[in-house]
Amino acid sequence: MSLVQFLKSKTFFKQLALAAVALVLIIFFTMQWLNSTTNHGEFIKVPNLKGKTLETVQIELDDNDLVMEIQDSANYNPKYPKYSVIEQYPKAGTQVKENRKIYLTLNPSGYRKVAVPNIVRRTFRQAKPTLETLGFVVGDVTYVDDIGKEEVIAIKHKGKTIKAGVLLPLTSKIDVVLGNGKRGSN
Repeated sequence: MSLVQFLKSKTFFKQLALAAVALVLIIFFTMQWLNSTTNHGEFIKVPNLKGKTLETVQIELDDNDLVMEIQDSANYNPKYPKYSVIEQYPKAGTQVKENRKIYLTLNPSGYRKVAVPNIVRRTFRQAKPTLETLGFVVGDVTYVDDIGKEEVIAIKHKGKTIKAGVLLPLTSKIDVVLGNGKRGSN
């Protein structure tokens, strides 16, 4: 029997029909299995977690069959409590499947610390932008007798004289002691 005759025979068409029925049955049962194992069409709405503490977030996510994944801490934001959620992905209201990871960014416990620059014996005009650029706040300005007019003689934090290199949190208030241009009495 040649190939052309076999392709025209009843045996070939029977085998082709059986293969088609088997393929349809395999696809049907696979789709049924996928629907039951993937919870097709069942979604959970992601709750709003912003501003909430980790304990509260854990309870809410457990109640909704979701998983918490902490990504990192961001820059300190004084509008939110320490160690609370300041960002989440996916966003609140998004529909997801159960056991989906919700990625969280937390508010650290405070501002990061920055080294105080060496501004002693520099003019106030140079020192002020240097401090502000690093994130410090220039506090009280006082004057003492010193030949260097408008020159930084000392820097203070919370009433104590500090030296360059001391680590202080961002937005710390630094008081500046300047010379008034007069010689001190000997």
